[in-house]
Amino acid sequence: MFISAPLGTRLVLCCLLSVLFLSACADPQNPQTVAPADSAEEGPVTVELRDDDGRYQLYVDGEPFFIKGAGLEFGSVERLAERGGNSFRTWRTDNGRDTGQEVLDRAYANGLYVTMGLEIAREREGQGRGVFGFDYDDEEAVAEQLERVRAEVMELKDHPALIIWGIGNELNLGATNPAVWDAVNEISEMIHEVDPNHLTTTMLAGIGPELAADIEERAPDLDFVSVQFYADIENLPQRLDEAGYDGPYVVTEWGATGHWEVPKTAWGAPIENTSSVKADLYRSRYENAIISDTTQGLGSYVFLWGQKQERTPTWYGMFMPTGEKTESVDVMQYLWTGEWPENRAPRIERPTLDGQTATDDVTLQPGQAVPAEVSVTDPEGNALRYAWEVREESKAQTEGGDDEEVPALIDGAVAPTDAAQVTVTAPTEPGAYRLFVNVYDGHNSAAHANIPFYVEE
Repeated sequence: MFISAPLGTRLVLCCLLSVLFLSACADPQNPQTVAPADSAEEGPVTVELRDDDGRYQLYVDGEPFFIKGAGLEFGSVERLAERGGNSFRTWRTDNGRDTGQEVLDRAYANGLYVTMGLEIAREREGQGRGVFGFDYDDEEAVAEQLERVRAEVMELKDHPALIIWGIGNELNLGATNPAVWDAVNEISEMIHEVDPNHLTTTMLAGIGPELAADIEERAPDLDFVSVQFYADIENLPQRLDEAGYDGPYVVTEWGATGHWEVPKTAWGAPIENTSSVKADLYRSRYENAIISDTTQGLGSYVFLWGQKQERTPTWYGMFMPTGEKTESVDVMQYLWTGEWPENRAPRIERPTLDGQTATDDVTLQPGQAVPAEVSVTDPEGNALRYAWEVREESKAQTEGGDDEEVPALIDGAVAPTDAAQVTVTAPTEPGAYRLFVNVYDGHNSAAHANIPFYVEE
């Protein structure tokens, strides 16, 4: 379904935000994207999806709009705007800290548009926020969910920072009942009935022929689909072709290589890339898989503009737990604006433990003391501060980004901690552990790396 409604008049953009996005131009991938300055005085923007001579294109109030965004829940909206992003997506209307209204207001104040997530129950089992183990054959429960979502849409539909409704996240993951797409279609129809100004989509974990056929048959009211890939984003054109999907799409999650996609140690610990390897992959994946598609692609939301624990505290977040940016943020600024930041994050090489790297399956004896070192360079030559620590290996078996506990810290395992070369003393308890090194440049930038190891009986 394509929405075409009369365009509303807009107030003059505030001077500060106009300057911030001065580099925007008529190029659909670099459009002007600044929202008006006072949301209380403005109505909703009108969002359209057009087929321009075989090329799908988003329009916001009649202006071409290419999404240069990030997945953001608790990250800094202000820093996203400063780095050249023009939009962010959420996973729900109320994240437990900020209401949907507050999220949209903050986006609006910073000249950003929002793809607002709607929490939809999942068939699979899981843990964390939301409903799991949902039965889509339960008509009463499905109807209750529809009314709950209706209330959320009615509350936020007229906000000028809103552009798209995201109906659920990876509802196909671990699911077998295609009736979920009937429910998604019903929600989309409800949204289009009460909100003629905005588009609808649903976020899919990958895409294949059967899934694409189910969406086409059961959820035709969606304006477009959204797909989520990690290392496999490099095969996006092939995946779309295999699925037989030739319509418009947004990549709503992509970034670091997934913990299920990397090599593992002999004891099953996934080997995480360094922050520098990740940054290099962010750039190549964006250039080769996202902006290269000028026909179907509407833009993307990189994951994650913030920080979270998922197998490690650094695997998916583009920021450190203490808030410093990593090299991936610098790369995205360059990709979005064509300019590098004045201060760039340090570059880090893979660390060694007892002269070995992560791929060597490092094993130690209880209480054994061995050397560890890492090589780091800073583009500006800033003095670097090192922080080493040992933690237990995560035992989490969750999927789909479900909540995880941060693994326990092993006190006193590294000495000294602020140096490029240190001594690591293996824990006395046998088992799987991981050595982390975080390096800070003193100017709000950092690099990180880690190496799993095993303490033998």
